[in-house]
Amino acid sequence: MATISTTDYLLDQAKRRLTPTLNNLPLGPIERRLNNREWPQFTLAEPPAGSGLKPVMGDAGLPVLGHMIEAFRGGPEYVLHVYRKYGPVHYAYSPALSSVSALGPDATQAVFSNKNKDYSQKGWHPVIGPFFNRGLMMLDFEEHMFHRRIMQEAFTRTRLSGYVEHIDKVASKVVADDWVANDPRFLLHPALKELTLDIASVVFMGHEPGTDHDLVTKVNEAFTVTTRAGGAIIRTSVPPFKWWRGLQARKVLENYFEERVKERRKAEGTDMLTVLCHTADEDGNSFSDDDIVNHMIFLMMAAHDTSTSTLTTMGYHLAANPEWQERCRDESSRLGDGPLDIEALEKLETLDLVINESLRLVTPLPFNVRQAVRDTDLLGYYIPAGTNIVTWPGMNHRLPELWTDPDKFDPDRFAEPRSEHKRHRYAFAPFGGGAHKCIGMVFGQLEIKTVMHRLLRKYRLELPRPGYTPQYDYAGMPVPMDGMPIVLRPLH
Repeated sequence: MATISTTDYLLDQAKRRLTPTLNNLPLGPIERRLNNREWPQFTLAEPPAGSGLKPVMGDAGLPVLGHMIEAFRGGPEYVLHVYRKYGPVHYAYSPALSSVSALGPDATQAVFSNKNKDYSQKGWHPVIGPFFNRGLMMLDFEEHMFHRRIMQEAFTRTRLSGYVEHIDKVASKVVADDWVANDPRFLLHPALKELTLDIASVVFMGHEPGTDHDLVTKVNEAFTVTTRAGGAIIRTSVPPFKWWRGLQARKVLENYFEERVKERRKAEGTDMLTVLCHTADEDGNSFSDDDIVNHMIFLMMAAHDTSTSTLTTMGYHLAANPEWQERCRDESSRLGDGPLDIEALEKLETLDLVINESLRLVTPLPFNVRQAVRDTDLLGYYIPAGTNIVTWPGMNHRLPELWTDPDKFDPDRFAEPRSEHKRHRYAFAPFGGGAHKCIGMVFGQLEIKTVMHRLLRKYRLELPRPGYTPQYDYAGMPVPMDGMPIVLRPLH
C-alpha cells in the first residue's frame, strides 16, 4: 500500500514555507498599503490630433518591482481592484513587462476577435517565448492558421477516442495503486501533476505505461522547470536563477523530442507524437521535424498544467461541497467501472458543470498577452504600435454584473435556465477566444472527466480540517501554495 514518508513530507512543507517568494514572505500589510495607495498617473501616448481617441493613463508602481507584489499575491482580485478604480483600459509600467490591461468582457472581445488583425501573439514572447519557441500559441495570422489546420488532425473525434483509452489505463492504475488513503498529509496538487505527466508520457510521447521510467522522469522534470520559468522575477540567463534553469530544461526537451521524432517517423501508433509525424492537411502540407519538436513541447505544457490546475480546484470544491460530490458520484455509479469512451464520458453532465465552475473560480490561464502591430484604438482609447496588451478572462469570471454571488461555488449557474455564462460572449473564456482559442479544449475536458470519474469511484474526498481554504501563488498559472491537502477515504 502506498504511504507517505514523514521525512519527505516535512522537507516538502519546509521548502514550501521557507523558500522566499513574494507570496510566502509576510507582505500582507505592505500589499494592503500598495492597493490603497494613489499612484501618480501619466499618459502612455498622446492620441493623434483629430482622432477623437482618449489617451491611456497609467502608473509605474514601485521602483523595479512595479505592481508585482499585488499581482503575484492577489491575481484576479488585484486586477478587479484596478478595473474598479481605473476602468477597462489602464497602463502599468514594469521593468518585466510594461502593458495595457484590457479589462472586462467588452475589452476581451475586442482583443480576442481581433477583426482588423491589430493584435499579435508577440506579446507572449518576453513572457514565455524562449521556453515555448514557435509553439502554436506563439504563431500569428496566416502562419498560425497553416499550422493549426495540420494540427487539427490530431484532435479529431477518432483520435480523441484513442487518447481516452490511454488516459483511462494510466489514471485507473495510479488512482488505485499510487495514491495514499486516510492521510491528511496527502497533497492533491503534486499527485495530480505527476499523474497528468504520466498520462502525457503515454498519450503525447508514445511510451508504454510503466516503461522508460528514468527517461520519462527526466523529461517530466524538465517540463516542470520549463513551465514555471516564465514566472521568474530575474528574467535573464544567469545561473542558478529560474530563467536560466528554464532554458537549460528547454534544451533537454529539444534533445529528447529530436530523437523521438526520428523514431516515430518510421513507426505506427495512436499517440499524439506519432500522429503529428504522419499527418497532413487536405493539401498535403505536413510538419517539419523542427515544427513537431516545437509543437510537442508547447502542447505538453498546455495540456498537463491546465488539467492539473482544474482537477486540483475540482478536488477542493467537491471535498468542501459534499452534496455536489455525491451528485457527481451518482452519475459515475451509473456509468460503472467498465472501460471509458467518449460516449460514456459525455453522460457525466454534472461533472461538466463542476468543471466549468472550477475553471471560473480558478482559471488556469487567467490572463492572455497580445501586442499591437499598428496604432489602433481599444474601446475608444489610443493604443500605439508595439504596446503589449493583457486581457484578464480570470477577472471577468468574478464580475458580479455577470455572475450571481461570484465568490460562491455554484455549478448550477451554468445549467439552464440560468446560463449565466451566456450573459456576454466573453463572460466565460477559460480557453481564450478567437483564432487562438485552445485547440486542445475537448481533449482537456475528456482527460479531466476520466481522472475524476476514477477518483470518485474509489474515494470520498474530504477536507483536511473544517473550514480549510487554500491560498494561491499567481506568479504564472495559479498554484496552491500548500499543495492542496485532501483526505481520500476509500469507499469500499
